[in-house]
Amino acid sequence: MKQVQKKENVQEAVERILDSYLEVNNHRKTPERYTILRAVYSTEGHFTLDELGEKLAKEYRFPVSRATLYNTLNLFMELRLVIRHRFQGSTKYEACYDNNSHCHQMCTVCGKVCEVRSPEIVEAIENLHLKRFRKDGFTLYIYGICSTCQGKLTRQRNKEKKRKGNNETTKIKNEQRKS
Repeated sequence: MKQVQKKENVQEAVERILDSYLEVNNHRKTPERYTILRAVYSTEGHFTLDELGEKLAKEYRFPVSRATLYNTLNLFMELRLVIRHRFQGSTKYEACYDNNSHCHQMCTVCGKVCEVRSPEIVEAIENLHLKRFRKDGFTLYIYGICSTCQGKLTRQRNKEKKRKGNNETTKIKNEQRKS
């Protein structure tokens, strides 16, 4: 129940931010902007432009052009409602209103990205004093190899060792036959 209420509060807050910005800057309050904002904030985790477009078309029955998505997400980034990540050759976005400071672990083999909760890192960065600089948030990327890829690599190495071992055994047997 609390989780649903929190999401509703976040949704209301981000819509108020968008309202204020559009009013102050004399921009139109288009249904596209608000529907895209709702779709972004109903998405768990990271998403691509194409994934967001598919979600709008399928779940919201509200197809929009790629240009509209791109321009709207740029506006949301300017308002600090969305953050853009460049993960190993792909661009992904993420709602960030209530999560400005967080860590990601990234597999360098398969490209899988997971968010990591680390209160110790958040606290350390919050306590970090920087000269002539006001911190708004941070994103930390931790690169490595996920357990799935580690398992695959280990199995691959074991197969190669076994194959080499079999080749050595075959060579020894052939040499023994020749002697």
